[in-house]
Amino acid sequence: MNWTKKDLLEIKDLTKDEILLILETAESFKEISLREIKKVPTLRGKTVITLFYEPSTRTRTSFEIAAKRLSADTINISASTSSFVKGETLKDTGKNLESMKPDVIIIRHSMPGAPHILARTLKSSIINAGDGAHEHPTQALLDLFTIKEKKGKIDGLKIVIIGDIMHSRVARSNIFALKQFDTEIVCCGPATMIPPYIEKLGIAVEYNINRAVKDADVVMMLRIQKERGRISYIPSIREYAILYGLKKAHLEKAKKDVIVMHPGPMNRGVEISDEVADGEYSVILDQVENGVAVRMAILYLLTGREQ
Repeated sequence: MNWTKKDLLEIKDLTKDEILLILETAESFKEISLREIKKVPTLRGKTVITLFYEPSTRTRTSFEIAAKRLSADTINISASTSSFVKGETLKDTGKNLESMKPDVIIIRHSMPGAPHILARTLKSSIINAGDGAHEHPTQALLDLFTIKEKKGKIDGLKIVIIGDIMHSRVARSNIFALKQFDTEIVCCGPATMIPPYIEKLGIAVEYNINRAVKDADVVMMLRIQKERGRISYIPSIREYAILYGLKKAHLEKAKKDVIVMHPGPMNRGVEISDEVADGEYSVILDQVENGVAVRMAILYLLTGREQ
């Protein structure tokens, strides 16, 4: 199929065929990162701007490396060093950046819908690198890529998502993506962190971690999103760690070839133990590695496919 979209704003915009196209394209790009010279001229002459209003290690670095491996020129802007601190609006920032003729603007913002504002305003391609508690589409795509790589398929798997489902843009994007496939999705966490009516999406809800991980093919852990709410949704971090922190003993109830995922950053000893994070079932660093290939694929499809 041909890619026709100008922007990548949310997983809900993508069909199953479009998701598979991204995954297939990423597979062809992953080999580049294994070369001695990790660079191809695919996006030579293109300009990519990362505009991050929130902190990031993996996503920002991954996008920058992806762009540079495709030979694009990259410019990184943080809110703390931009005119945002002087009161400039997001729309004005976007218009000023576009006047310098970039091809892609990658934005992370605490406000849900911020990338959509730029996409409606600018001609440049806009990529959502996370907007508040709304979506994080590229994280979901690299997660699917990792699942497919490790399990050989996506259809037919039981995937358990554990943690702060309510405030997690990663969980939301993954759910929307996985619903395009024939998967069994189970969400697990405290009742205060489970979105109301989520069962209407055809998703099972389980409040006991031992029952949730039974016969799981994939266990996806989430961080408590302290920055997303001003009230406490749990009695204490200690109690949360006891009830919902993933330990090796829990994985004995899962499939023998279960994989454990985490989008990062990890709070070790809270949502995940050291023995699991660094253990044989963990594919957390594989997710980070695959993020570069997936983001290379997205940049290529948005801007370089005609070359």
